[in-house]
Amino acid sequence: MTETLVRPLKAGLIGAGIQASLTPAMHMTEGAAQGLRYAYELIDLREIDATENNLPRLLAEAERQGFAGLNITHPCKQAVIAYLDELAPDAQRLGAVNTVVLKGGRRYGHNTDWWGFAEGFTRGLPDADLSFAVQLGAGGAGVATAYAALSLGLKRLAVFDREPDRAQSLAEMLTALFPEADISAGTDLAAAMRSASGLIHATPTGMANYPGLPLDGDLLDPRHWVAEIVYFPLETALLAEARRRGCRTLDGGGMAVFQAVGAFRLFTGLEPDAARMLNHFKAMTG
Repeated sequence: MTETLVRPLKAGLIGAGIQASLTPAMHMTEGAAQGLRYAYELIDLREIDATENNLPRLLAEAERQGFAGLNITHPCKQAVIAYLDELAPDAQRLGAVNTVVLKGGRRYGHNTDWWGFAEGFTRGLPDADLSFAVQLGAGGAGVATAYAALSLGLKRLAVFDREPDRAQSLAEMLTALFPEADISAGTDLAAAMRSASGLIHATPTGMANYPGLPLDGDLLDPRHWVAEIVYFPLETALLAEARRRGCRTLDGGGMAVFQAVGAFRLFTGLEPDAARMLNHFKAMTG
């Protein structure tokens, strides 16, 4: 066995309210299958009484401890960029980072979220109508899901966010990247849902720490497909309500697994077995 396969490797996840995350188990199990001594830690801002303002200290501590990299989740995917040395082209375009590689004293930002969502969507909703989708959320995850949907051929997108300026900024950024698509910041959710073929949910609502529905259930119609990013719990209130109303649904598991596939590759330099990671995730959530 080569030195690469027996070296110890450390990585971690920075975010708020992440105790239920399955990312550590996915990484460490795949690492063990490939002969790595892989330790993956949760750095939960809530547990350590920290905020995104503490990112400089947390990044420096990870470097001191010899971490190969860090995954980044809510609410740090955009804030972390200020503390990185280089951005991969996808992270640069999206303005959001979910994976930081620490190497040679430098910090490299990547985005595996968008590919993870696209891969999960293609597998889970292969014949979805991509004429018009509504997206809830314009934060770091929302940037990735919108970019993924447009990359898959979505023709029209209306983005809604509690901060209208953030939705507008995302719409403008995406319009520059996808000039052939009709992208706007939504102002009337009910009207948009009446015309839309699908709904992308990209906010934390539905997570254990953010219970509830992200929109009025009456806005859901059987013609809608509903794609979720939340995966703990895998069965969110939104998905349950959508299925009750006859919608086709996609849970957040695919995005969770495939973003981890991409991050594992970046952290370890090894090619992960995506099917094995998907099966492990299903075993943990089944």
